[in-house]
Amino acid sequence: MEIEGYIFPDDLYYHKEHFWAKVVGNIVIMGTSDFAQKLAGQIVYVELPSQGRALEQGKPCGSLESGKWVGRIYAPISGKVESSNQELEDAPELINESPYEKGWICKITPSNLQEELKNLMKGDNLVEFIKSEIARVKK
Repeated sequence: MEIEGYIFPDDLYYHKEHFWAKVVGNIVIMGTSDFAQKLAGQIVYVELPSQGRALEQGKPCGSLESGKWVGRIYAPISGKVESSNQELEDAPELINESPYEKGWICKITPSNLQEELKNLMKGDNLVEFIKSEIARVKK
């Protein structure tokens, strides 16, 4: 779906800190939303969560840096990092160019998936939230 020029694929779940989660079998792939990457500007550095690291939903697990901004990466789901997108170390701009495909951040083996998906947004809840975020950043 598109919300005021920002793309949000329908098959993903979204965290309030603007990270997405895609359930693929027993793994969750996570990344940064189109809204967040456009707001941040050109990403120049990514600190990825390391393989084997335990993640807790909503807690920081890495960082992103652009020319005008440094921000944290927040885990949309609790679990263990299975792998991180090593391509981002040499090409962090993949987050800008392809936030939902080549710019993924890490793959997680979830520890409490069904319960935690309830804390994420899709559909109408997402539309309302993103519209309020757009209004907030325009102020």
